[in-house]
Amino acid sequence: MPATLRDEIRQNRPFTSVEQEAHLNIVRTALELGAHLDDVLKPAGVSVTQFNVLRILRGAEPAGLCRGELGERLLGRMPDVTRLLDRMEKQALVARQRETTDRRQVRTHITTHGRRVLNDVDAKVAAEHELRLGHLGARELRSLIALLTKIRQPN
Repeated sequence: MPATLRDEIRQNRPFTSVEQEAHLNIVRTALELGAHLDDVLKPAGVSVTQFNVLRILRGAEPAGLCRGELGERLLGRMPDVTRLLDRMEKQALVARQRETTDRRQVRTHITTHGRRVLNDVDAKVAAEHELRLGHLGARELRSLIALLTKIRQPN
């Protein structure tokens, strides 16, 4: 029988509610998945957040995205997208270009180098997803997706 969360964190007392146990299981699982994905991306020199930005920008080609649009599409809250993009620009992963029609707007695009990095890690990330989630099967994964979606949209 697999270890329960209580076993993993060596908690002797029961959780205060089944909701608390479910919540902590989701948090623990998300942290585990993130740590493993981080290990996969580290050799490429990108963080999970940078990978997410590159993935979003690749999907937004050729138009690119403004900072606000990009921030809205990120998986996690990122209070300082500008600083993140500054670092990524220094790494030559993204390039920013001021709009000619509205000079207040700056569009961010994935660079050739950023695309190359993303293409290099795509298969490794897919293999990591398969390793961590593939044993569940399509039906269980669809159920998991539906349940997680329901949790994010209460009422």
